[in-house]
Amino acid sequence: MELKDKNVLITGGAGFIGSELSRQLCEHGANVTIVDNLVNGKAENVAALLGPRCRLERTDIRDEAGMASLLREAEVVFHLACLGVRHSIHSPLENHEVNATATLNLLKAARSGGVRRFVYVSSSEVYGTAMRVPMTEEHPAFPMTVYGASKLAGECYARAFHRTYDYPTVVVRPFNTYGPRCHHEGDSGEVIPKFLLRGMAGQPMVVFGDGTQTRDFTYVSDSARGILMGGVADEAIGQTINIGSGFEISINSLADEVKAVLQQPDARILHETPRPGDVLRLYADTTKAQRLLGFKPTVSFADGLVQLRDWYRSLGVPPERLLEQEIVQNWRPKQETDRR
Repeated sequence: MELKDKNVLITGGAGFIGSELSRQLCEHGANVTIVDNLVNGKAENVAALLGPRCRLERTDIRDEAGMASLLREAEVVFHLACLGVRHSIHSPLENHEVNATATLNLLKAARSGGVRRFVYVSSSEVYGTAMRVPMTEEHPAFPMTVYGASKLAGECYARAFHRTYDYPTVVVRPFNTYGPRCHHEGDSGEVIPKFLLRGMAGQPMVVFGDGTQTRDFTYVSDSARGILMGGVADEAIGQTINIGSGFEISINSLADEVKAVLQQPDARILHETPRPGDVLRLYADTTKAQRLLGFKPTVSFADGLVQLRDWYRSLGVPPERLLEQEIVQNWRPKQETDRR
């Protein structure tokens, strides 16, 4: 499928990965409608894109009538909007409503509205902790949080629409992503931006548990490109595809990498009790993405960390000020975090 002049709708398009995907869609000449309620996304993430061929609609994906109207104009949908892992621990029902129920409603409306392709962006969290590595798409799905379970439910709905109605859906599973516009704040905050900003501010990097848990990190431009490739490849229809780097690193080793990037060999590390529902090992097998999409990451982990460090420095905002938005134990209910 060619994207040039296609009407493409992207939910969560003002978020971290969504804003990068929005940029890449605009570069391909698509007419882009960004749908975001701006709870986690930010209008400034996409401000430079807005114009005759790109617009931002501030809409909640749970607004069935509003979404049905927008979907009638779309030819392709990239569905990224969701609430995250830590949010699911303190607000499991809302997490399910956004990630699972709203996905089912979107699929129904997209099919009724004549959308030609529906790309569901899932998460490696559906796997839970690795039972064997590297993790192929056939690895058992055994999520450890309501977030992982709700994303798996969304996957199952997308696959069911393909099998029941022959509706052209694609499921992509990005592994952990980092890069400019990633989240350090609130219950969306993740480890790499937190480590970098804390190191830059002279504060200790906080490791939950013993730090031996591992992740497969992919730079945001590569993750977004893999998602886009999944959306245009006819061979991807009806498939479930990992998007990752095929590179595994422990959180302890990540802290050492951040020390090196910041040239702070004596930066402090503080260990806290493990987070509830924390996945202990993730490591993607990307053979299928390479075979069906021709996808390979282009940004090395070391280069990605340098680019993110330089992006933070380019903001002209002291890291201490950015960290005012951080919640260390960001899985706790708001009333608990307010008391801390």
